[in-house]
Parts: sequence; C-alpha cells; structure tokens
Amino acid sequence: MDTLSAVMDGHRARGASLLRCEMRAPWALRIEDEAALGLVVMVAGTAELLPQRGEAIALGTGDLALVKGTHPWVFADDVATEPGVVIEPGNVCRSLTGEHLAVSLGLGTRTWGNAGDEPGDTTFLTASWELASQVTGRLLDALPDVAVVRADEADPTLSGLLAREVQRDLPGQDVVLDRLVDLVLIGAVRQWFSRAEDSAPSWWRAGSDPLVGRALAALHDEPGQPWTLDVLAAHVHVSRATLSRRFTELVGQSPMAYLTHWRLARAADLLRTGSLSVEQVAHAVGYANAFAFSAAFKREHGSAPRAFRSAPVVPGASSPVPG
Repeated sequence: MDTLSAVMDGHRARGASLLRCEMRAPWALRIEDEAALGLVVMVAGTAELLPQRGEAIALGTGDLALVKGTHPWVFADDVATEPGVVIEPGNVCRSLTGEHLAVSLGLGTRTWGNAGDEPGDTTFLTASWELASQVTGRLLDALPDVAVVRADEADPTLSGLLAREVQRDLPGQDVVLDRLVDLVLIGAVRQWFSRAEDSAPSWWRAGSDPLVGRALAALHDEPGQPWTLDVLAAHVHVSRATLSRRFTELVGQSPMAYLTHWRLARAADLLRTGSLSVEQVAHAVGYANAFAFSAAFKREHGSAPRAFRSAPVVPGASSPVPG
C-alpha cells in the first residue's frame, strides 16, 4: 500500500456533513464549526474565501478548496459583505441574533441557501469532518490552512457527479455520497501535493522512491509483522545499511522509528473506532503483549489505551482528550 493510500485508508466519509448551497448575493457565512477538515466544491459562480490568517482567496466554477477548521473562516460573495450566518459545530446554522436557519433556508434534499425559488448566482458543495483519525492526522498536519486546487487541475467528472447525486434521495444514497466525497477529497489531496512538491511532507516524496517506497508499503500493509531492520532490508533486497541510510534521508526517521509511530497511530484508530480489546489491538499492530503496548502507547499519546478509548473527543481533534 503506497503512503497516501495508507494515510487515507484511515479516513472514511461516514458521518461527513454534506450540503449543496444555492446563494444569491449579497451573502456571507462565518464558519466556526471546528471541523478537522472541510471541502468546498464550486459548482457555479464565484466566491471569496477569507481565512483568519492570510489574504482572501477568489474561487470560481470548478475550483476545490480544502480548509482546516482550526480557526474560523469566512465564505462570501465578496470580502466586503458582512457575515449574516454563523455555522457552528454539528452543522448548526444561526443568524447573528441566534435564530436557527436550517429550516427557514432549507431548499430541498441536502440543499440550503438564500436563493429561494430562484436559481442562485453561486452554487457550491460543502463537506466537513468533525474528527480526524490518528492516521489522517498526518495528512492534516502536512496541509496548509487552505489548499486550493483550480478547475484546470481537478477532475470535473467526479465533482460533477457529486453535485448531481447530492440532490438525489434513493436507496443506498448515503453510501454513494460517502464514496464520491472520498474520491473527490483524495483527488484534491493528490493534486495539491503533486503541484506543491517542495512543501509536500517527507513521506509523500519518499513514497515515490523505488527502494523506500517498497519499504513503506511493506510496513503499512503489515504493521503486525515482527519487523526488524534486517527483515525489512531482506524484504526489499538491499543491505540494512543502505536501507537505513536511504530511508532516514528521505523520511526523516529511521525505519524502526517510523514503524513505531505508524503502529501507535493505527492502534489509536482501532481503539477509538473498533471493538477489539486492548490485547487484540496490541497484537494487531505488532506488540507481543498488552503491557509493552500500553507503555509505548502512553509515551506516544499521553494516556493508557483504556483511558484513551473512554476519553471524550473534542471536535477538530485527531485524538480524544488525554486522560
């Protein structure tokens, strides 16, 4: 499994809030949803995205934007328009006076906006994920607050299909939308890092190396195997010195240090989203016993596995609050 596949495999669109917005100027939304990640797909028209830090970004038809919700941001027809709607955690929509707007501005199946019965002059899709998995957290750490993929770089087929399907209400539709959102998101991430090669994380660049890429794939595919540097070197048919030097040079960590972090990230996701016992999670990620696993896990995440599993999770975070 290549590195991006491994990182995104921990991500699923289940529970993502997906909405089609039909807006007529003037309009401005202040986004305070604290989402781990937001996706904006411009279907038609233009808009301005104003992050809390940095300058406004103009978006047009076909553009995509990935936005980290660690800070509030504004989405509007024009930066001069004052926000009249606040989007809060849980996709709660309120006016500045506190009025709930989900019903009054509802326009049909998964559609919302101020356009009323008339077509809006700007149409866009939004998807947001309140929580990131530990593995996907590596991806979020590597992204800027706002990453824009322009229309001439994006795949219009996927975005167009998502725009059509979001308004349909057929059996199995939620599953269809989950898969489509995943595809659009992965395509945007892949395009962003391919273009911004210099700012891409080290694991992204290392994945394309013939030697290190094979080693990463082996670790990602089978984290539960009893890997040692000798075993991994034999797997990729080089000496341990060659593997260690090349891997550390490209990834920034030794192979075994990377494996430890990967195992513990996977373990955190299994604890939070699965039904496996602590002992079963330990074996699944390559630890011989729960005692050794618990000690390593606490060093990495700040709490023991059982405390981590039962701790409340805060919106926008990639892990529960340490106990």
